Amino acid sequence: MKLHTPLSAFISAFLLATTAHAAEPLQASLSIGAPSGPRIEPAIYGQFVEHLGRGVYDGLWVGPESKIPNVHGWRKDAVDALKKIHVPVVRWPGGCFADDYDWRDGIGDPAKRPTRINKVWGGVIESNRVGTHEFMDLAEQIGAEAYVAGNMGSLPPRAMAQWLEYMTAEQGSLADERRRNGRDKPWKVPYFGVGNESWGCGGTMRPEYSADMHRQYATFLRGPTKKVASGDGEGRDEVTNTLMARAADQMDALSLHYYTVPGPWEHKGQATGFTPLRWAETLQSAMKIEDRIKVTESLMDRHDPKQRVALFVDEWGTWHDEEPDRQGMLFQQNTLRDALVAALSFNAFHRHTERVKMANIAQVANVLQAMILTRGERMVLTPTYHVFEMYAPFQGATPLKIELQAPEYREGTLTLPMLQASAARTADGSLALALVNLDPQRGLSVHTTLQGTASGQLLTAATMDAHNGFDGPETVKPTVYAARKTAEGLALDLPAKSVVVVLVQPSDKQTASH
Repeated sequence: MKLHTPLSAFISAFLLATTAHAAEPLQASLSIGAPSGPRIEPAIYGQFVEHLGRGVYDGLWVGPESKIPNVHGWRKDAVDALKKIHVPVVRWPGGCFADDYDWRDGIGDPAKRPTRINKVWGGVIESNRVGTHEFMDLAEQIGAEAYVAGNMGSLPPRAMAQWLEYMTAEQGSLADERRRNGRDKPWKVPYFGVGNESWGCGGTMRPEYSADMHRQYATFLRGPTKKVASGDGEGRDEVTNTLMARAADQMDALSLHYYTVPGPWEHKGQATGFTPLRWAETLQSAMKIEDRIKVTESLMDRHDPKQRVALFVDEWGTWHDEEPDRQGMLFQQNTLRDALVAALSFNAFHRHTERVKMANIAQVANVLQAMILTRGERMVLTPTYHVFEMYAPFQGATPLKIELQAPEYREGTLTLPMLQASAARTADGSLALALVNLDPQRGLSVHTTLQGTASGQLLTAATMDAHNGFDGPETVKPTVYAARKTAEGLALDLPAKSVVVVLVQPSDKQTASH
């Protein structure tokens, strides 16, 4: 039936008004408070390189004879990319690989180094072409400190102690051997891992035995290096409690491993092609890293109330099902969802700077939540890489308290905060502000009383699983962003599923933290 003109016009106007109202972004408010803790250590933005899949060979190392541009065998494009994000520290050679690694296999004439079976990751041949000298060269090239993981699982204490002496001694037979192998000056090794995942691939040890082993091995690690104990990675409080009770006096830091796994371990879910529910489940799992940090801190406080022992989250990131044709290599595509996981994790680390002094995402190239994907001569920077790049102003800044008033984001039976944020005062007095809109469908306008200007970068994309491939290397990349001025102060408009990082410069009349 045809409507009369007046009623038809009324309905059309009503529908237009309803649609316009629905398109309006939701409203939120944010205020900045006093400092919330000591500075954000740059090492929180650390990286992890393990001999796993194509993480080292082909991912980062191509060899000095390769046609791919390289510096001493390391891909030049990868080195340049890592320098750009100011990598502060790199952990190597594992991971579980470290628990079966003999450092002597990786020194001396490369042509004479033994080949071994990588028993942990795929049963492939490990050439040992990349060893101590090569790794330390990579660290120096990108300006990062070295975090070396020692083998407490299958080598005696003397072997671990001799490795550290080989790297750091000024004199003696091991220093002479290092010089014969091409390095005159000792290296600095600021961090040394006394084992890795001793509860699992590092020896399947009971917490009490692990604590005793740590005490024994740490005793022989002499010199200016921070000794890191192998802590929890399965949500077992007794591991942390026992290590702190029995061995806190023999450690400078305790490790914590936390992977974002939204589903059961056997069916973690695909890196792409996931549902809105799996998007929400993944972000919820990512935010639970803070719960694990809080529990670990409370256990550490029982035995170390002065907080002398640091907490190193030296393995973290998303763990999806690996590609079907790359079994044992842990390759997964890296999407906008992974970028939001990284941002949420950084925000959590910023809220716990009393203990959390280092974090190392797994891993740099072609493995798990990678910064870089490579294929022959080609390299792609992932959405996660761009989040590291965007968050660079937070390195060394002082975290600030934040108060948020924002809507909730619901998906199925899950309820999550729609907005997450972090703020910090940089050394030059600027205010660094990071905002994450978790909702994949709705935009959000965040109102503040901040005065001045705020500019930076925005990361978002058209779809939840948008990613950078070799045929589309810039599908997901940061764009220039500026806050909007209102009568009350600055407003930051966040598209759905986005990360925004800005530097707020105060006006002449009012500081940015007012």
